[in-house]
Amino acid sequence: MSEFIAGLPKCELHLHIEGTLEPELKFELARRNGIALPYRSVEEMRAAYDFDSLPSFLKIYYEGMGVLRTEPDFYDLAMGYLRRAKEQNVRYAEIFFDPQAHTSRGVPFDVVIRGLRRALIDAESRLDVRAQLIMCFLRDFQAEYAMATLLESLPYKEWIVGIGLDSDEKGNPPAKFAAVYERARQEGYLLTMHCDVDQDDSVEHIRQAVQDIGVNRVDHGVNILEDPRLVDEILDKGIGLTCCPISNGYVTDSMKIEGIRKLLDLGVRVTINSDDPAYFMGYVAENLEVLNFPEEDLRQLQRNAFEITWLPRHVKDAYLAEVDAYTP
Repeated sequence: MSEFIAGLPKCELHLHIEGTLEPELKFELARRNGIALPYRSVEEMRAAYDFDSLPSFLKIYYEGMGVLRTEPDFYDLAMGYLRRAKEQNVRYAEIFFDPQAHTSRGVPFDVVIRGLRRALIDAESRLDVRAQLIMCFLRDFQAEYAMATLLESLPYKEWIVGIGLDSDEKGNPPAKFAAVYERARQEGYLLTMHCDVDQDDSVEHIRQAVQDIGVNRVDHGVNILEDPRLVDEILDKGIGLTCCPISNGYVTDSMKIEGIRKLLDLGVRVTINSDDPAYFMGYVAENLEVLNFPEEDLRQLQRNAFEITWLPRHVKDAYLAEVDAYTP
């Protein structure tokens, strides 16, 4: 099974680029930028990754970003992930980035996106890995800050395929950002949104995202199984879910594999992704391995992923043909 997964053409749709900041690179960037870290070694840093909830993860996650200061830092961050993607035969990825996590500490938007964009261009030409950027807003900041960030992104609109919403969901429902999402839609951005697993009002948040906001995708979203009518609605609309089993196991009581299995059996376009692999110790191949699904189901998960990408139809079809033709 590991051999089958290793060679399977893959698509990743739920990947936070800041969450790919491996300890080794974190130490390297800290030295480069003259930053003192509170850890003496890579091993000590990894030992601190002891999460039992979304807030406990986010605390260390945001602290770790402090080493990202310059355009080359963001380039190296993205290239680090894209090289790993190449090793795991990820053919295409749609990558989240959190500009507010950087602009709020004085790093210009332009510095962030130019470093990431340059890495995506180089990865396509040198590694044959294609990727696009999704700009996420931090839901625990004000909606006005999200709107300001949206407006700041407009000169770079050709480099950004869509928008998302992440960070601490408690007390920050989709409705808070309805006006931001409506403006983003008018600007031509595609729409996705985190509906994290086992949060307060999870099902209501999914309902708001699907019915009120009108998202094209839902990130996480396994709690939709608690409302069969919502399941029917996303089936009718062809909305996909971007699930992340290993990270589920860190921030909730299980990896939710049973729920993923049920969603797949129901015909939902469920997909498997790595979320923040440097912190949760598993890239997309490892997330597929923990499922222990038969080969044909793993192949279907990749069909689902390529089908719900934000790519032109003919490009999707070319990747789908790779999946169908694959034999280990």
